Amino acid sequence: MDHKNNSRPIFVLFLIVFIDLLGFGIILPILPLYAEQFGAEANEATLLVAIYSLMQFLFAPLWGSLSDRYGRRPILLLTLFGSVIAYTGLGFATSLGILFIARGFAGMMAGNIATAQAYIADITTPANRSRGMGIIGAAFGLGFILGPAIGGILIGTDSDNANFHLPSLFSAGLSLLALLCALILLPESLNTETKAKIQAHRYRQRRINWRHLLQRLQLFMLIGIYFLVTFAVAAMDSTFALWSKQELNWNAQQTSYLFAFMGLVCTIVQGGLVGFFKKLLGEIKLLILGILGLGLGLLLIGFSKNLILLLVSITLVAGGISITQPILNSLISQITATEDQGQILGTASSCSALARIVGPTWGGASFVKFGSSAPFLSSSLVVLLALIISLRMTKNTLESKAERVV
Repeated sequence: MDHKNNSRPIFVLFLIVFIDLLGFGIILPILPLYAEQFGAEANEATLLVAIYSLMQFLFAPLWGSLSDRYGRRPILLLTLFGSVIAYTGLGFATSLGILFIARGFAGMMAGNIATAQAYIADITTPANRSRGMGIIGAAFGLGFILGPAIGGILIGTDSDNANFHLPSLFSAGLSLLALLCALILLPESLNTETKAKIQAHRYRQRRINWRHLLQRLQLFMLIGIYFLVTFAVAAMDSTFALWSKQELNWNAQQTSYLFAFMGLVCTIVQGGLVGFFKKLLGEIKLLILGILGLGLGLLLIGFSKNLILLLVSITLVAGGISITQPILNSLISQITATEDQGQILGTASSCSALARIVGPTWGGASFVKFGSSAPFLSSSLVVLLALIISLRMTKNTLESKAERVV
């Protein structure tokens, strides 16, 4: 695909990711409370979040490799169809066991984001890749503005008779709409030249594994930061509804609206501010700034006893997430060979999924054992480690690595 004529497919991809993430945004804030309706304790409710990520961890590299081999479009279609089935199962769940099965299957099909990122890498140059990744991030943000807000409306205001089935079925319909958009509007991004490189590369059976990553220190450090940041965010996402219920006496609708506010901040930052500050500061300094904001926001949540301080905390968290994710994806992509884009981004997504297994598991356990603020305070320490790693990295080192990519 011609890099000069990529505006239309980027817009279509933005639309697809937005519609699909809208459904995800509807479900995420209410999922722990949905589990409580079937008698789940706090640590069990967060495991419902972790099972999704466990399956994503196992299957994301597979989807990445298959997208390198067969193209991005077929994998997007397949995973979107799987999302329709998963949300439908969630909507008709009658027990906690069915909830786990539905979320596990949803995790299996969660290869569309890494594939979308590989699609962006196919049709952009290194110079404008951050902007392309930021557009996908903006789709996340919009999904998390409207998704939680819609979910809050659908679930109702009555905490004792909350309708958890309707939001799930509505999300299934959204995934179906995204599938139809991809089927009708989205062309394949892999051109003949790139496919030829992949075919020539495959006979060497070069596999991206931890030994290979350890031999490429910059790539290993970037994926390590990705893991730590995602761990912290996942611990917060999975326990916030439980925390707000206990500390502020909020219901599912109020929690959903706060997630919508977080999505608004993400959209503002990723929709334009990332590109502006990248030019002003450079990618590495901007990454450090984003990590710092995330860690401070998580720390403040643990001490928030009123809405004003909580909004400040959430703004810092959302801003930090919105900066770090597209910058990390861009940097990882820049130091990765063309024929490895799908697999490397799939590996990064897999590591992110691993963090979303450990993060919610830790979040639920610490919530029960150490108190409701423990997940946020401990996550801020994890982000501190990510900050230390990022401080050791320089733009010149990354650029020298990028120049040596064959």
